Amino acid sequence: MGDAFFDSLARCCRPLLRSCSLGDTPPPHGYQLHAALVKNGLFFLSSISSNISSALFHMYAALGPPASALRAFEEIPVVARFTPDWTALISCHIRHALPSRAILFFRSMLRAGASPDEVTLIALLSASARLSDNFSGYAAHLLFFKLGLPFTAASCNAAMDMYAKSSRMDEAWKLFKEMKEPTIVSWTIILTGALRWEGLRSGQEVFDRMPQRNDVAWTVMISACIEAGRPRDALSLLGELLFDGVHLRWLNHVSMCSLLSACSQAGDLTVGRWLHTHFIKATSFADNYKDHLLKVNTALIDMYGKCGRVDNALTLFERMAERNVVSWNAMLSGLSMQGMGLRVLHLFTRMVTEGEEQPDDITMVSVLSACSRSGLVEEGRNMFQELGSIYKITPKIEHFACMVDLLGRAGCVDEAESLVRAMPMQPNEVVLGSLLASCALHGKLELGRKLMQELVQLYPDNTEYHVLLSNMFAASQRHTEADDLRMVVKNRGIQKTPGMSFIEINGIVHWFTAGDKTHPQTTEIYTMLVEIVRRLKLAGYTIDAASQNSRVADNYMENGDEREEREQALLVHSERLALALGLMSTKPGVTLRIVKNIRICSDCHSAMKLCASIFEREIIIRDRNRFHCFKAGLCSCSDFW
Repeated sequence: MGDAFFDSLARCCRPLLRSCSLGDTPPPHGYQLHAALVKNGLFFLSSISSNISSALFHMYAALGPPASALRAFEEIPVVARFTPDWTALISCHIRHALPSRAILFFRSMLRAGASPDEVTLIALLSASARLSDNFSGYAAHLLFFKLGLPFTAASCNAAMDMYAKSSRMDEAWKLFKEMKEPTIVSWTIILTGALRWEGLRSGQEVFDRMPQRNDVAWTVMISACIEAGRPRDALSLLGELLFDGVHLRWLNHVSMCSLLSACSQAGDLTVGRWLHTHFIKATSFADNYKDHLLKVNTALIDMYGKCGRVDNALTLFERMAERNVVSWNAMLSGLSMQGMGLRVLHLFTRMVTEGEEQPDDITMVSVLSACSRSGLVEEGRNMFQELGSIYKITPKIEHFACMVDLLGRAGCVDEAESLVRAMPMQPNEVVLGSLLASCALHGKLELGRKLMQELVQLYPDNTEYHVLLSNMFAASQRHTEADDLRMVVKNRGIQKTPGMSFIEINGIVHWFTAGDKTHPQTTEIYTMLVEIVRRLKLAGYTIDAASQNSRVADNYMENGDEREEREQALLVHSERLALALGLMSTKPGVTLRIVKNIRICSDCHSAMKLCASIFEREIIIRDRNRFHCFKAGLCSCSDFW
């Protein structure tokens, strides 16, 4: 075979590979061509390789995975690596969520002597935006001017996006105001940044000024209302988006999933149910969802699970004609948050035996978390030991954190500490904090002190650990040390995260902090709170004042007035105020749903169990860790949380 044959073969291969890169030809054709060339020994001939290596690389850069693209890039002779090749390599890693590697390749490009063009710098700005990397982003911005490249609308939008995601809204606004004709993308970028860094009011002003709005703008604005606890405003905006007075629009699957995600984070069941209804109608009348049923159904399962309606999530899950690992993970996570450890293990067994999907890292985190929340120590130990041997998963720090939490809660604190010290990676805040919480639970003061010193070195601005150790000392009557820790926090000017709770009633979200007296119905709420306390005491309730920090500053001896003060502070915790409003504002028997931003204290947990029995209500509280379903004097967590 002569050179003419190889030249002809190369000319035939390049168009097919380019067609695969552009999406005009199915990717398997390109893969099969590559395999055929390698199998027949033709690709290793320099006359073939040099002619098609660039086309082959661009195919893998467009289709992925990045490792294949990089291998193909390395087949291109160094002298033949031009700016478009480097740009394709950088863009490939950005698309596959590897922005830090993209920036490293950009630096390699400069060292190789290749000069970036506008497309390269836009890619670099995109990578910087994903990393919130001001340094790289600012350097990319400067290179436009240093290299004399045109700063087009696309370039300006990329720079604005980088600044907005890096909290540099002053720079983003400056670029926006300098644009002669901002595009709809420009408006959407500035809207997203304003909502994130300047608040809902600023975002609303931008939204109102927008000359036109795309689906992304509507979605981020509605999501912001959901996350701010304003479901009525969210539904109003949804109505504006979908009903223009003449035609009915249908949300696309991207907007639907984004809005359901916002509902999941905010615990907004009202808007989530509305979206589910819209989805059911849309699947009957529109073609938007036929190819995306799996994604939307998974988002719905996640929403119901995180809003405390695991029954709805299970019904939807069982009806799904198709499932992937994300669907299984969403269902497992929802059950885990409810503390249904045995049901999680049963569902996990189904996942493995049915053979539809293999468990991944996230699957195992959900299973181990469920074991921790349900006190299933042996089951958790076995599952952790089988991670590598059976499921071929290398344990990550999240899996170690679950095991430390599981062992610590169950009283195996020494075993938990040994696991932490044997970890192949440096323990992080979650791991050490979990072990410290176990020390507080089981009175391991000296180990707690040691762990707090480690945490302070790693995370000096976090006060939760000072407070936790202070509580441990106070509970052990070591008030001097307790108050010393509190004084450290006070002197450093660091404020503890305040506890907040909210409850939705008739589409309006009501927020409370401990001792809050800003609500318009404060008088009625506190009157109801007095009635709640009266009936609790008749049922045998006594306040667990030991769950509060010591407040004694001089002689460290508690007198009656100080104890009474601490008891009163417990009675006005934010979730109790939300409960009082819910009881007085809803009909008897209606389930009350409360969301709290921090862990519910032991005294409030005991009080809620009694309230559920006294008032014959189901009370569901979602705190930072999990759901608590209080019913007939019991909690779904079985007092293990």
